[in-house]
Order: sequence, then C-alpha cells, then structure tokens
Amino acid sequence: MISSGSAVTPASGSPGPGTRVLVFGATGYIGAHLVPRLRREGCVVRASGRNRKVLEARGWKGVELVEADALRPDSLPAALAGVDIAYYLVHSMAAGQDFGRLDLQAASHFAAAAAQAGVRRIVYLGGLIPEDADSEHLVSRRDTGERLRAGPVPVTEIRAGIIVGPGSAAYEVVRDLVNHLPLMLTPRWVRSKSSPIALDNLLEYLVRVASLDEAAGRIFDAAGPDYLSYEDVMRQYGQVVGRRPRIVPVPVLTPELSARWLGLITAVPTNIARALIGGLKHDLPADDAALRRLVPQQLLSFRESVTAALQAERSHTVAARWSEGLLMFRGFRLDHAFYAKRASGSAVGAASPAALWHTAATLGGDVGYYTMDWLWWLRGAMDWLVGGPGLTRGRRHPTELRIGDRVDYWTVLALEPGRRLTLNFGMRAPGSGVLEFEIDPEPAAGSAPRTRLSITAYWHAQGVWGLLYWYALAPAHLFIFRRMTRAMMRRAEALDVTGLPGGDAAG
Repeated sequence: MISSGSAVTPASGSPGPGTRVLVFGATGYIGAHLVPRLRREGCVVRASGRNRKVLEARGWKGVELVEADALRPDSLPAALAGVDIAYYLVHSMAAGQDFGRLDLQAASHFAAAAAQAGVRRIVYLGGLIPEDADSEHLVSRRDTGERLRAGPVPVTEIRAGIIVGPGSAAYEVVRDLVNHLPLMLTPRWVRSKSSPIALDNLLEYLVRVASLDEAAGRIFDAAGPDYLSYEDVMRQYGQVVGRRPRIVPVPVLTPELSARWLGLITAVPTNIARALIGGLKHDLPADDAALRRLVPQQLLSFRESVTAALQAERSHTVAARWSEGLLMFRGFRLDHAFYAKRASGSAVGAASPAALWHTAATLGGDVGYYTMDWLWWLRGAMDWLVGGPGLTRGRRHPTELRIGDRVDYWTVLALEPGRRLTLNFGMRAPGSGVLEFEIDPEPAAGSAPRTRLSITAYWHAQGVWGLLYWYALAPAHLFIFRRMTRAMMRRAEALDVTGLPGGDAAG
C-alpha cells in the first residue's frame, strides 16, 4: 500500500526511494514498461488500469494494483490517495469515434481528483504537435495536456513521436508491413518525417523529469537523434531484420482508405490505426534541446533502437498467463504480430472451481474436447495432410499437468491450478495460437455460489495470410467455445455430485 509520509527526492531528478507514484494507464504500452522501471528506482508504485485482471497478468512484484477509470470520477480517489507523483498515460483512441471528447472529459476528472488528493506533480505523455495540426488524434493529445494544466497541480508534459519498442502502435505498423509485404503501395504520408525515440530513452526522460523543479509546468519535446520519413523508417527497419521492401507511394489512398488498408494487412487494431493515420500527413519535427539539457543521456539512433527492441523481446520469455505481445506466446517468432486477435466463450454455473479445473486439466487424449469432437478431428486431419501433428493424441498423465506437457497437439505454456490453463497451438498455420481457460468465482446469486468458465483463443497472425486464416475461422471459434464451456460446466457440475476421481482438488 502507498503510505503517508514525506519522500526523499535525490538531486539527480529521479523520484527516488520512497516516492509514492501512481502510473495511471499501467496496462498500456508505456505504462507497462514504466512500472518496473520505477520499481527499480525504489519508488512505491501503484499501478492503475480499467481491468484488474490485465494488471494482474503483468506479474509485478511489490506493486499495488487498483482498478480505476478517468471516465468514472468515483474510482479516482482510491487510485490517487497518498500519491506524490501521478503519471497520466491514458487515451481513448481505441474507443473509435468521439475519442477526443472522451479524452478531455477524462483529463478534467483526473486533474480535479489529483488536486483533491494533494498530488505534487502530474507527468503527462503527449505527442509531437505541428503548428498546423488538424487531426483529431493530434488535437486531442494537445488539448488533453491543456485540460490537465487547467487544474492547480503542476504538470510536466513530454511530447514524443514514434516510440520504438514492442507494442508501440506506430512501430508495430512498420514491423507488420516490412515483415510481410515485399511490395507496398502506400499513401503519400510515407514521405512525412518524424523524430523516432527509443523506448528506453523515453522512459529515462519520464522518470527523471518527475521530481525536477525546473520541469514543473513545462512542455518538452522528446526525440532521438534521427529525423526520418516513414519510408526511411521502413527501409532502415528492413535492413536490421534482413528485408528489402519495395515502397511505391500512390495518391489515391485517402486517410479513411489508408486506415482500412492498415486494418486489413496489419494486426494493429483498426480504431488505433485510424487515429494514427490522421496525424501521419504532417511532418513532426522535435525541438528537444531543452529536455536534453535538463536530462542528459545517450540517445539511440533509429537503427540502434530497433536492435534494442528486438533484443528486449527475446529476453522476456516467461509468464504465468497470456499477456499481449510476449514472444513466448508468439511462437518465439519476431515476425508474428504483437497484437492478438481474440475469440472467446463463457458459461456460468453451479460447478465448483475444483471440479472445473479437473475438467479443464483432463481434456484431450481419451477424454476429447467435450463438444463436436468430429470437428476437432477434421481440423487435425487437415493439418496431418500437410505434414503437421494434427492427428497426434495422448498425454503424459491422464489427470495431471505441468508446464511443457504435450496434450495432443497442444503444449502447456502456463498454469495456475484452480484458476487458469494456457495452451500453445501446435498445428501448422500462418501464425501463433494460444488457448486459455479461466475459472472465476462469481458473486453469489442468493445462497448458491456460482463460477464462470471462460475459453479464449489468442491469435498472433503472420502477415496477411495469418489474418485471413483468423477471419475464416473466427466464427467457428465463437460457436465452439460457447458450446464447449456449457458442456464443461455440465461435466463439472456432475463431478461435484459424484465426487472427483481419486479425491482430486484444485491446487
């Protein structure tokens, strides 16, 4: 918990040991990297997001987790209580239309709540803003900073362009395009210029400015040493990964067509792609001299930033459950999309978590998949015909599982007995698949306890063919998972009546 009391702020500008910090938007791209960075500085960190489960999936040690949403003002006092420094890292781009209005509303709520809680500083990450900015994305980022500064809490705003690191939307667009399209017919915006910055350089700026008195109430541009067109960015990325894309700009792709095009051939969510496209017609130069004087550091070139990003992905290989973008869930393939497509089904019933766990942990082999086994066999037979393991059947043990076990053509990637089972898809396909079973107690309906069983498929596509593969099978997934969860619930309810074989119980 974040406790009261004064924090010691070292002269270096780091928040320092004992500083009480809130990362608001910790489930996002920057927030997910900033939380462990602040922990290494010795800060007392509270991580906030709209979904507590996503926070828990990060596996952060020594970090307080709180569920909050700036569009729900009543959720903010608990998130901000006792905080010295609050990082504001949220936006509403994924909400689609009208996200600009939502961003301003959220910023107003947060500024008022931060003042009420006695926060000393807000650090806001915005975007580079050209003088002639007219896209909703850029205008919203600028106006959000102004709305935060309208409150009494001093605000330090860092403005950045392309952030080079796994999960950055602009970076993932470049990666998907270069990895999978040897010939690109692109809009004219590929000749617009920006100032990419390495993720680690940006995190260093965010951490160091938070406690510097000279940074209070100021706006800083943050950039790397290169000023590149998007065409140059794609070519340099290609050189790092050993690809030579042919890029042909054409004048007929409007911003709306460009967004739909990116939505079709990349895994970046369409709403985010649409918001990004609006700002790409502008050159985005950065005047970062003031920030470089205030926080001196060695800035990585774009090419060095890409190399660092790829190495960071390779080094993060262990997780307790599926988490967006981790390389272990992408088949350890850097050319498989960071962002996953998803399909899920769920059922709520009277089965105990122990019985549901037994049902999930014993699937496959002689037991099968509880519904439409013929369809599972058909998919396996298709894989077998192309040389895959689709007709493989069997398990190491009929009831027990451990990480690395094979269950037919699946591999156990992660498990939390009684709660969650994560399986890797082993058949041949243009991408990497994960199937996750989750067991969650529901609020009791009267005196009867209830439990929810959810099954979710995550698909990290390998280029256009991987996306087409997903779109073709997604309706079948939705149909099967709804039936499968209901069948597993009935099976588990029956086990509660007859007793688990051998007296098994959830761990």
